[in-house]
Amino acid sequence: MRIEIWSDVVCPWCYIGKRRLEAALEGFEHRDEVEVVWRSFQLDPTAPTEPTEKVAELLGRRYGGGPEAGAQMVAQVQQVAAEVGLDFSRHGEALHVNTVDAHRLLHAAGERRGELEEALLHAYFVEARNVGDHDVLVDVATSVGLDADEARAVLSSAAHADEVAADVAQAAAHGATGVPFFVVDGRYGISGAQPTEVFAQVLEQAWAERAPLTMVSPDGAPGCDGDVCAT
Repeated sequence: MRIEIWSDVVCPWCYIGKRRLEAALEGFEHRDEVEVVWRSFQLDPTAPTEPTEKVAELLGRRYGGGPEAGAQMVAQVQQVAAEVGLDFSRHGEALHVNTVDAHRLLHAAGERRGELEEALLHAYFVEARNVGDHDVLVDVATSVGLDADEARAVLSSAAHADEVAADVAQAAAHGATGVPFFVVDGRYGISGAQPTEVFAQVLEQAWAERAPLTMVSPDGAPGCDGDVCAT
C-alpha cells in the first residue's frame, strides 16, 4: 500500500501531520507493507529567496494585528506541536523564505528523501534555520548522509525543478489547495493534519478494500518456476 504526502518544509501542520501519521502507522498491523512517498508543494512560490521578515511578522501583516497577533498564532501552533512531541518554541524566529531549492534537493535525495524531509522540518521549526540558504541546505543534507559536493551541484543549477513543478501540478489535479495532503493507495485523500485516529481508520479501510489480483491469461502458458523452466 502506498501513501503519498504533499508537504512543504515551512508548513507547521505538515510536521504535525507527519507525526500523527507516524503514530497511526506504529499501530498498523501491515506497516511493513506500506510505502511512503513524499511529494513537493510550495505554500508561497512568491516568497523571497533572501528573507526579510520572520513568520510572526508575516502572519501579523497578512491577517492583521501586527507582530503581537502573529506571535499569538505561532503560540497556538506551538501548543498543538507539543502534543505530538515537537518543540516549536523557536518557530516565531523562523524566516519567511522560498522553498523551491529545498524541494529540488529533496528530489535529488533519492532513497534518503524521507530522512531529509524530517531533517529540514527539524531545522526550520526546531532550530529556526534558514532553509532557503544554500549553506544551510548542504549542511542539513550531509547530516543525513548526502554528499556535500553533489548537493551544491544541485543547488547551483536548475536540477529537479521540473519534478517539483510536476508534484505541485498533481496536487492541483487532486484538488488540493494546501498541505499537508495525503493520498492513500491512490483512492483516499486526506486534507490537513487530521487526528491520528482518522489516519488509522483510513489505513484499515484502504487495506480491507484492496482488490485481489485478477488473472487475465489462461493457465498453462510457457514460463519458469523458480530455476526450473518447462519446455
